[in-house]
Amino acid sequence: MKLLVSALEPSSNLHLRELLKHMDGIVLTGIFDKRIEEGEPLYDISEMAIMGVVDAIKKLRWFFKVADEMVTLAKEADKVLLMDSSGFNLPLAKKLKEAYPDKEITYYILPQVWASRPKRVEKLERYCDNLLGILPFETDYYPSGKAQYVGHPLLDEITLSCRPEQNKGCIAFLPGSRKSEIERLMPIFLEVRKRFPDIRPLLVIPPHFTRNQIARLYIGNRNFEIVRNTQEALERAEFAYICSGTATLEAALMGTPFTLAYIAKKLDYFIGTKILGIQEVGLANIILRHKGDTPLHNELLQENVTVDNLVAEYYNTDREKFAAKAKELRDYLGHGSSENVAKILMEKNDE
Repeated sequence: MKLLVSALEPSSNLHLRELLKHMDGIVLTGIFDKRIEEGEPLYDISEMAIMGVVDAIKKLRWFFKVADEMVTLAKEADKVLLMDSSGFNLPLAKKLKEAYPDKEITYYILPQVWASRPKRVEKLERYCDNLLGILPFETDYYPSGKAQYVGHPLLDEITLSCRPEQNKGCIAFLPGSRKSEIERLMPIFLEVRKRFPDIRPLLVIPPHFTRNQIARLYIGNRNFEIVRNTQEALERAEFAYICSGTATLEAALMGTPFTLAYIAKKLDYFIGTKILGIQEVGLANIILRHKGDTPLHNELLQENVTVDNLVAEYYNTDREKFAAKAKELRDYLGHGSSENVAKILMEKNDE
């Protein structure tokens, strides 16, 4: 089967690799990580990366060209798989469905319509044949019945777990992967590290950062042991300070106690909390809220991200309560998604 794939994000490509373990006879075309052996991409994901609004505007015309090229490629493809990245993939879905009304389009890792822009639901239902969600509550937002919960990919990909009794005295610091996040949090994390002179401090830096980028962005990094793999650091740590994003869910599923620390731009924070009504930032807390449950971890936001508050979190976090809530979360998500997605793609192909 020839599968046209649009997977722009590094995380999407991790999920794609896991998915391909359950599929035979697949040839990929489209946009994906060039290190994936099942095909030659039209564009590698590194070419799709954008840094900020200005960069996005500059590359807008180029993105339109890429979308048109993907439509041309789709002519020879048996099926289409779109993963996350709704800013590019949702308009692409429209172009593909208009060009090939009978070609099956699967959207895996749905946009967060429960957080913002709910009107995307109508477009997703109109242009896609299979809507595969990775959060149990997502399907409630799609009245057509096309959406189904397939499990969460992290439950396929996480093979490590925290061992708190063996990890005493080791704290992981995760200041994020975006330049603005790192610049805001790194000075505070450095001061927190100084308040724990006897700990083993781990600083998680994404693998794609070069030595020069690390020196420029991670001021004071020599006061830490640098770890390039998030799960490795979370396995070794008894506690973590995490910016936000997928790492918070990874920590929750691995059972590593943590506190979320996030400083957004004031305008973004105002829009998120006052206009969009966002109540939680951490994925684990969001999932549990939709389940009708209490939060898993504390969230320190904006001016509450202080050295004193972060230090207090280390001492005051109830480890036993965290472990119990983390198990609830894992049980709620239930299982991984990769095998189920593979079956959906392959079964209909065999009919």
